Amino acid sequence: MVTGEQAYLNLCNHILSNGTERGDRTNTGTYSVFGHQMRFNLQEGFPLLTTKRVPFRLVASELLWFIKGDTNIRYLLENNNNIWNEWAFKQWVEGDEYTGPDMKDFGNRSQIDPDFKRIYEEQMEIFKKNILEDDVFAQKFGDLGSVYGKQWRSWKTSQNETIDQLKDVIEDIRNNPNSRRHIVSAWNPEDVPNMALPPCHTLFQFYVADGKLSCQLYQRSADVFLGVPFNIASYALLTHLIAHETGLQVGEFVHTFGDAHIYSNHVDQVNIQMGRDIRALPKLQLNKEKESIFDFELSDFEIIGYDPHPTIKAPIAV
Repeated sequence: MVTGEQAYLNLCNHILSNGTERGDRTNTGTYSVFGHQMRFNLQEGFPLLTTKRVPFRLVASELLWFIKGDTNIRYLLENNNNIWNEWAFKQWVEGDEYTGPDMKDFGNRSQIDPDFKRIYEEQMEIFKKNILEDDVFAQKFGDLGSVYGKQWRSWKTSQNETIDQLKDVIEDIRNNPNSRRHIVSAWNPEDVPNMALPPCHTLFQFYVADGKLSCQLYQRSADVFLGVPFNIASYALLTHLIAHETGLQVGEFVHTFGDAHIYSNHVDQVNIQMGRDIRALPKLQLNKEKESIFDFELSDFEIIGYDPHPTIKAPIAV
């Protein structure tokens, strides 16, 4: 079985060679396959892809945002993380209070019209400034609804109580490691309409064997070029953190997909990446003085020995 980064490159090749051309919500177009699985042995190194640079700081700050139960992009912007901006920005420019230039279909228009791209970037900077400096604006337009952090940390029940799934699963791993119920779900059908983007990584399960903690993620929808490298690193980091808190070693990260797709405007970039050689994986170092996953900050993580090929830029589909 091919594992690790080669498994990722094989998935890219499989999609381009065998994928079905399909339309999608963003009107960009994709090449897609349904049902696939990759495995990463976390004992072999931390799975930041090396065939292009994956910005670990963005991965880590997003994961901490989830862990905190936060759903407002202000925390991300405070940490210079812009990966969720477009979805919050869309809520603002399509709302009744927005009085600026027309931003309809801004994602696609900014790719083909340089003048519009300049206007879009100006409006985005205004939006970000308001999120950071105006509490009322941030509360109204920075919140993405009941997305990952809300479901992980405060799932609302029909009795109006809340379930802290992440805290509960850590306790279950510690107290009943052989359980087959170490599951956290982000897919809450009742809350899906209240999310800026329904969860793509919908459910994850932990497994303890031989003193090692493994994690399997089911991802219903996967942007293989832009999103999946982040997802691999994010859930590997989550596995390391929970293993650290529960006194276990890390095992495997297993990545299972529903719709795995490459956007039509990412094909050239994917071909560039597939032509690059795989380099040695880096190591992750955690601040061992922190005992709880809920106490970690960005400064508590260090990636050692990361020597990737350069970044490959591509547009995001919103």
